[in-house]
Amino acid sequence: MKQICVIGVGYVGLVTAACFSDLGNRVIALDISEEKIEGLKRGEMPIYEPGLAELVERNVRSGRLTFTTSYEEGLDGTEFVFIAVGTPSGVDGEADLRYVAAAAETVARTMCNPLILVNKSTVPVGTGDWVADIVRKHQPKPIPFSVVSCPEFLREGSAISDFTQPHRTVLGSLDLDAAEKVAQLHLSLRAPIVLTDLRTAEMIKYASNAFLATKISFINEIANICEALGADVKEVAVGMGYDKRIGPMFLDAGLGYGGSCFPKDVKALAYMAAEKGGHPQLLHAVMDINNDRRRMAIERITQMLGGLDGKVIGLLGLSFKPNTDDMRDAPSIDLANALMAAGAQVRATDPVAMEVARQVMPTVEMFNDVYTMAEGCDALMVVTEWNEFKQIDWNLIRSLMRQPVIFDGRNIYDPAVMQHMGFAYRAMGRGYKNGSSNGR
Repeated sequence: MKQICVIGVGYVGLVTAACFSDLGNRVIALDISEEKIEGLKRGEMPIYEPGLAELVERNVRSGRLTFTTSYEEGLDGTEFVFIAVGTPSGVDGEADLRYVAAAAETVARTMCNPLILVNKSTVPVGTGDWVADIVRKHQPKPIPFSVVSCPEFLREGSAISDFTQPHRTVLGSLDLDAAEKVAQLHLSLRAPIVLTDLRTAEMIKYASNAFLATKISFINEIANICEALGADVKEVAVGMGYDKRIGPMFLDAGLGYGGSCFPKDVKALAYMAAEKGGHPQLLHAVMDINNDRRRMAIERITQMLGGLDGKVIGLLGLSFKPNTDDMRDAPSIDLANALMAAGAQVRATDPVAMEVARQVMPTVEMFNDVYTMAEGCDALMVVTEWNEFKQIDWNLIRSLMRQPVIFDGRNIYDPAVMQHMGFAYRAMGRGYKNGSSNGR
């Protein structure tokens, strides 16, 4: 059993702490937010993640997982310190490292025994060296330490399974012995371990997320072409996905990517490239295509309704993806703002994200169920592909709506079925199946 301190109790930090404790380690989760820590001590989760509350409760009960705001308590007898604090985007897309710097500086001033400092946050290439410099600068007296980069690859909504069944573990350090000790923490996960240097490990994270974001923007660009030429992007994606060189994942055309990772990481990588004199054309195209998806959705619903002024629009889903309450860069925010700016009244429902959503879109009327929300609506827009929305009683919905208009931003319904039920239905990239008036 090892003793681990995890700094930060957000998505990455709390999942990391809970999962490492579930592997039999003693883990102290540390955060400067007294509200979050006191809530966790009462069993209240600061985030929604399927299975996380149960995992935390089990390991707290066993005594393997504890919470604190004290660095002295967190570092006492600890061998591994994971930094898992936020790195939001700056004004120009650069990663804001103030929280990483604060954590490193406080660790330096507090540590009283040798440590392995593990960067778990997504940080720009070169941050590992920078963190080492911060620690050396602020130590009251020299104490040996090493810095290891261990980037996270956790998807919100499936973070626990991603931790326990990873595709790979990436470790980078200038100290091979330290990297191998961190590797030992992950051996029971039985996944490939990539050992490399600090900067390469940091780059693997950015390159991975940028590639996945590129794949999403690529299929959305194909969706535009499919819609113009009368092809069905859903079937195109299936045909492409059988090719093992391509694969089926991330080929779902829709409203584009959002959340805390892809938007921030693609911007940061483009910023890093530009800072070194590069011209990251592909990354800029990926971002442009993604931004265009939300604008196009507004254009489509405007066409379907003949204008938005005075219309009542219901949003099915608020979070940027299912199984999370994360509203960071969620398409629903941009859609709601654009709809209201055009004179529409906006309603919304979401299985778990409404409490968080109220803080960022207070003028949107929230409903606890789809049917109450749909009553009197001129149109519904599918924004998040929650499973709950796949089992809707559409005959009842049609009887409740003022106009039977559906814009499916996630392509979760069969166009033929929806049109047969009497809906004016349009999706993203479905070509002649969209039921548009261009002769297809």
